[in-house]
Amino acid sequence: MYIEQLYTNCLAEAAYYIESEGEAIIIDPIRETTPYLQKLTERNAQLKYVFETHFHADFVSGHIDLANKTGAVIVYGPNAQTDYKTYSATDGEIFKLGNITFEVLHTPGHTLESTCYLLRDKNQKPYCVFTGDTLFVGDVGRPDLLDGVMSKDDLAAMMYQSLNQKLKVLPDDVIVYPAHGPGSACGKNIGKETWSTIGNQKQNNYYMLETDKAKFVQVLTSGLATPPAYFFEDARINKQGYNNVDEVIARNSQALSVAAFKTLMQQDVLILDTRPAATFEQAFIKGSLNIGLNGQFAVWAGTLIPITQKLILVTDAGAETESVLRLARVGFENVLGVLSGGINAWVKAGKPVEKIKTITPQTLKEIAATQHIIDVRKPGEWEQGVVQHAQLISLNELGVKLESLDTSMPYAIHCAGGYRSMIAASMMHAKGFYNIVNVDGGYAKIKETGITLTTPIVVS
Repeated sequence: MYIEQLYTNCLAEAAYYIESEGEAIIIDPIRETTPYLQKLTERNAQLKYVFETHFHADFVSGHIDLANKTGAVIVYGPNAQTDYKTYSATDGEIFKLGNITFEVLHTPGHTLESTCYLLRDKNQKPYCVFTGDTLFVGDVGRPDLLDGVMSKDDLAAMMYQSLNQKLKVLPDDVIVYPAHGPGSACGKNIGKETWSTIGNQKQNNYYMLETDKAKFVQVLTSGLATPPAYFFEDARINKQGYNNVDEVIARNSQALSVAAFKTLMQQDVLILDTRPAATFEQAFIKGSLNIGLNGQFAVWAGTLIPITQKLILVTDAGAETESVLRLARVGFENVLGVLSGGINAWVKAGKPVEKIKTITPQTLKEIAATQHIIDVRKPGEWEQGVVQHAQLISLNELGVKLESLDTSMPYAIHCAGGYRSMIAASMMHAKGFYNIVNVDGGYAKIKETGITLTTPIVVS
């Protein structure tokens, strides 16, 4: 038996490769098929099934392309209705892979079709369970993503039943392999680890500890941030099917000359610059949104950009295809092309560029009295402490709150480490905020300067 977690930081997502006696199963694959096909070739294995734990809302799954290329059967749990060929498993159904087995555990709550897969070893001993978005480390899947099909309270009640009837009854030493780690918007406060055990979660996960159903429902349904709009589009795509990812990448990676790029700028397009913040700040095209590939690129692209928005890209040399692919992972296929030669070609052509100044945390301390400080972290992070008098505007809410800010005022922007603050700075610059600075190192470094901090009252 061989098990490998294939973790994608960009999505905070875990897919799984499981193999026994030359047969393999892949659970919750991301959109590109190459990593899985290479793994099958390396291990000389045949893909038998692609298991899906549910209709993913935060990324487009690679199950269809993978099945088409290998002949594997796509398996969903009960209540999953698709516009393409799948096998709908029943609760308790057993699937054999080499000398191991998988039992289908229908666990509605995150979604109606949510399903976990319990792996038993060759001796039929429960070994691990692939929990999808039902059970995370320290958290469970949010119950508000069915977009009106069912109330979050009803789904939360289902989650309570699923945990108590299907997962808490498993042996304590059973390994828990969830579909997401920290940073995913599929849970409220997912722990930093990407795996655990049933026993550990029964001791440390509130939702596995709570025995009062009404209280469980109340806690699970409170403090839920508005889900990104692309979640509902990606869930629809995963139900209905999609274009072949190889064709999407080839079409969307078209190289654009400076002249062609400039012509497209006159249309209803968004310039998305995928370079790291430290490079972007030195020279960028006016109006660009910077979301660097070196962070949770796909998550923030899906959160901040409408999925139907036409995009033209500026990337580092060699990052053109990766940028297009990582957008496709979350359903963005309306990319008109990539600036050939990147920002250097733009500068050599004599085109104008903009800059954003970055300051040190110590400089922030020295000029704090003359700045309007904006903290774009999440509410849960603010509870750890904030700079006194800072305006607390989480990045996902910044776009709708810019109208309440004065473009003539000086703003210093920070997050936890510097990645999100440059996204925010680029958003503000594009809307006419030119008297802004980005704080290097974010709150992690700011708090070391001795600047005055306070603890805000955050309503969750």
